[in-house]
Amino acid sequence: MKLYKYIYAIVFICLLLFVWLIYRSCNPQISVDSNKKIDITPEQITAIRDIGQWEFLAVTDEEIVDTVRKGIFSDDHLARIYYGTLRFGIDLRQLSDHAFITNGDTLMATMPKIKLLDEHFIDEARTRSFYESGHWQATDREAMYQRAHRQMLQHAYTPQNMQAAKNNGEEQMQKFLQAMGFRNVIIHFEDN
Repeated sequence: MKLYKYIYAIVFICLLLFVWLIYRSCNPQISVDSNKKIDITPEQITAIRDIGQWEFLAVTDEEIVDTVRKGIFSDDHLARIYYGTLRFGIDLRQLSDHAFITNGDTLMATMPKIKLLDEHFIDEARTRSFYESGHWQATDREAMYQRAHRQMLQHAYTPQNMQAAKNNGEEQMQKFLQAMGFRNVIIHFEDN
């Protein structure tokens, strides 16, 4: 009788082992691994490029330009006031395909260089003659416009303004990329 108990026990253990093996083969172990690395996709890069120009700093300027033409009996004078807003920022359409490098939850971004976004910054509708005597040609007015253009560029392209644009750009780009899901963002601009 004891022999039957051992045989029943062995058969029972074999049946349990058989059922367990069938269960394992039908229900494989599923494991979930967590990937903490965030990659930026080509679609995201395209969406960023589609933003186009991003302004970081606007510098408003006013220039008085005058000229005198010497005459035999009298001199001709022309003085004009020019107004302009010079906008500094980046053109995201120039974003490199390799502008973003991820390392875990950190994104290192290399942005295009900060530059003047529009060369036509003088508001000609607001330009007016301050003083005018004599007869002036369109070429004389164009020469004065070009002088005002150069003076505004000279006054706006200062190290302080370029640093302010860079600081604003870093802050704005960090917030933008953090909103996309990147916890740590390091911004670098191509050399100006």
